[in-house]
Amino acid sequence: MLKPAILLLALSLVSFSSPEANPMGETAIPATTETATTTTGGMSYEEKQMAFSQHLEQVYQEANLKNKGLSFPVFKQAFIGFLNLKQRASISPAQEILTIVDFTKSSREKRMWVIDLEAKKVLFNTLVAHGRNTGNDKAVKFSNKPNSYMSSLGFYITDQTYYGKHGLSLKLEGMDEGFNTNARERAIVIHGADYATADFVKQYGRLGRSLGCPALPTEISKEVIETIKNETVLYVHSNDASYKSSYLDTALAVESFASDLSVYAKNI
Repeated sequence: MLKPAILLLALSLVSFSSPEANPMGETAIPATTETATTTTGGMSYEEKQMAFSQHLEQVYQEANLKNKGLSFPVFKQAFIGFLNLKQRASISPAQEILTIVDFTKSSREKRMWVIDLEAKKVLFNTLVAHGRNTGNDKAVKFSNKPNSYMSSLGFYITDQTYYGKHGLSLKLEGMDEGFNTNARERAIVIHGADYATADFVKQYGRLGRSLGCPALPTEISKEVIETIKNETVLYVHSNDASYKSSYLDTALAVESFASDLSVYAKNI
């Protein structure tokens, strides 16, 4: 758990002469020569980085994300993107909801997490289906092309809801050029589906598959959609080596976090 003194020291602009060992076993975030020597309001990049890392670890631990099956590296990537999207005003400054899908996991596992970053707790941890042509039990292929019937990777911003053939559904805006920016054209939305339930897994050994949409169990889809609608961040992860995103800029995320240190300190 993050010690209150860490952020208080950061807020007081006191230098850390010997940083503590990282309890997550993470390698320190590299800084460029320019960012390492630049100070904003008296704080060096290393001081901002220390406060950022400590906060990240605190949220991960207090939300019990490890025991809920979400790895720290995946959470870290999602959080970096969340901060950068907020910094670019892509989402409301008041939004603290982050949704993560980890498509490296089997469809039999609960591989979606909806996290309240302010309260440091998981609101939902549920099954989620992938696209028909993305794989059987596991998601292995991804596409941004229309009619591919594959899932798309990367960062999305949730939009408004509507009622379609699957009932209450949630529109998504893909933010990563070349990876998910055809989400609107492809009608990639979050919706409920009978094939995305635990009963379906028991019968067939895996979830059913969508036409590319992240489909949820019908018994929980409405509640999830109502929670994450209207400009919250969704991050869809895989180990696809071709995936790149401008929102995964760690240095920018650290600077964004440091600019709001007083806000984060209130949640110690």
